[in-house]
Amino acid sequence: MSRRTAPDQPAGSPPRTRPLRADAERNRQRIIAAAQEVFARRGLEVTLDDIAHHAGVGVGTVYRRFADREALIEAVFDNEIQRVVALAEQALAHENAWEGLVQFLTVSGADFAEDRGLREILLEGAHSQNRVAAAREHLTPAFSALIARAQQEGSLRNDIEATDLPLLQLMIGATAHHTRAVTPDLWQRYLTLVLDGLRTQRHGPSPLPHRALTQEEFDQAVPKTLPPRSMADRTGDR
Repeated sequence: MSRRTAPDQPAGSPPRTRPLRADAERNRQRIIAAAQEVFARRGLEVTLDDIAHHAGVGVGTVYRRFADREALIEAVFDNEIQRVVALAEQALAHENAWEGLVQFLTVSGADFAEDRGLREILLEGAHSQNRVAAAREHLTPAFSALIARAQQEGSLRNDIEATDLPLLQLMIGATAHHTRAVTPDLWQRYLTLVLDGLRTQRHGPSPLPHRALTQEEFDQAVPKTLPPRSMADRTGDR
């Protein structure tokens, strides 16, 4: 007996993907929301068991919706990465080139400070390499345009290149990571210092939006022991 096809489906066409049942879709969204929270707080090295526990579902439910952690990472960060791209495009549309650049670095800085997973995937290149490469393909021209506009305006120093921006963001993100438990807004102090160093003209140093760490806070935020130096490092000192 031959298999019958649906009246509106041509013979030989691939089977249609059925939409998820309402309860299955609710579980999927619940898992994504839980993963967003866990990735933001703990980074991308968490396990699917961790995410299942936070979502209040069994790990088998997670695997039914997502084949592996990479699939879940892409589902979580696809919109977030596109939002960073949109921030750069909005900054380009700002009538004042310098203010547009400041707007982008400030808003994206807040995103990277609050979301460890986003910082790892976009600035450190952790996981989902194809997705990161695609995002950078969009961001690199935007960075170049932001810099060119501000330099043509005369507000940004002429020796800044497109590759400088993600490294500056990485520096600010590292500060946010190390000091988040001690004083989560400290990164704004260092962004202000960076911006003062980028601009060509200013009447004087900008007021810093946050005080410096006390020695006790510094000791809490910065590891007291450094990793052992390699033999090559020691040899290079001679």
